[in-house]
Amino acid sequence: MPCANCFELPDELALSFLEALGLAGGVDVLLSAKGRHVSFLAGLGPKDELVVRASTSREELERFIFADERPTVGFLGYEYGLRRLGLTLAKDSDFPLGHLKKYETYLVYEAECVCLMGQKLLDGRVAALLERAAEAAAKTAESPAARGSARKESARAEGLGRLVSASLDRQGYEAAVRQAQERIRDGDTYQLNLSIRFTAEAKGLDAYGLFLDLARRHPASYYGYFESGPFRVVSTSPERFMRVRDGQVLSQPIKGTKHLDARFGDREAAEAEQALRTSAKEDAELSMIVDLVRNDISAHCEHGSVHVENHKSVFRVDNLLQMHSDVTGRLKPGSTVLDLLLDAFPPGSVTGCPKKRSCEIIDSLEPHSRDVYCGTLLAIYGRRDMDSSVAIRTGFLDTGAGFFHFYAGSGIVMDSSPSCEYSETLAKAEKFLQLLGGGE
Repeated sequence: MPCANCFELPDELALSFLEALGLAGGVDVLLSAKGRHVSFLAGLGPKDELVVRASTSREELERFIFADERPTVGFLGYEYGLRRLGLTLAKDSDFPLGHLKKYETYLVYEAECVCLMGQKLLDGRVAALLERAAEAAAKTAESPAARGSARKESARAEGLGRLVSASLDRQGYEAAVRQAQERIRDGDTYQLNLSIRFTAEAKGLDAYGLFLDLARRHPASYYGYFESGPFRVVSTSPERFMRVRDGQVLSQPIKGTKHLDARFGDREAAEAEQALRTSAKEDAELSMIVDLVRNDISAHCEHGSVHVENHKSVFRVDNLLQMHSDVTGRLKPGSTVLDLLLDAFPPGSVTGCPKKRSCEIIDSLEPHSRDVYCGTLLAIYGRRDMDSSVAIRTGFLDTGAGFFHFYAGSGIVMDSSPSCEYSETLAKAEKFLQLLGGGE
């Protein structure tokens, strides 16, 4: 992507720069935070927008995305994927099926350099933003613990209030797990993903501040903040859906989770990682989904180019060990990243196998709509270039109703323990539940 201008920005100032950038509002961000290393794509001043509705055709998406060379940033919700599978939605929701934007100004940050594209909105402001970021970072360095505590207390007192509801309590979730296992016994599915929707009071919540605070304290690879009408999406996902670079395809489905006790040392963590890799249950979960993803991308990849690499790789995010594999391929001539994305949507790791039947069962077991959760946040740069995440560890603020909704779930197979799956689900929601001062 060509840059209109570039400025040096140390990694330790990147989040403070985004904080200063967001003071005026109206900024959408896709962010990768891995320890001290940060990269991001930010869009300011939406110039063209497409809100995806039930009537929006594939051709309309294609015309919008590939109308010019400007990157497209946005999301597609889980229910949009259900419609693509030909399923009738059983639940009503005001949340859009998707929302895509092209901007007047883009900022791309990589390798300690922020590059501006179409900088009309930032004329004369860059130097001030860099100075403000340096001042904010200096204050953080002086007392990071006190600052983190103050931000947390502020979020609790002025933003997130008490937890109002969970769509499934322990008893309800464990009962749904057992029902899912009955469907597996009946041969309707081999595995599926089951989730809970949590709702908290959120009058006065600064959703962008929450997004940045979580990125500082809980770094992960696929953070996203996106404004859509009255909704503010906050995604803290560790999972890539699909990346395409000059036609080279990479999908990295996650299946397999192990919770780490905060008191674990290196030896205990290594033992936990080995237990995750050698678990027959977790291996079955991942292997089935890897096969599903291979099938999903094969329709738009060159014959013989689809391979699995780094099978059962393990990484740590928060207090969780997660297992994943790399599924690679080469995009066919004549196919675009949109073809690839839509025909693999919704992501296999958050649906199940077989996908359509699993989605039908999920819809019958979950009393809530998923909305952006288990959809995708994406950036499309051209017909053969894209990156996208699976929108897990994700929530959104409804500014009109004054509620923040967030979700977590787990994969269910025949060997699943209902009580363990419920505990795993709470562990995945932990970063949000901590802001409420509770959880189990």
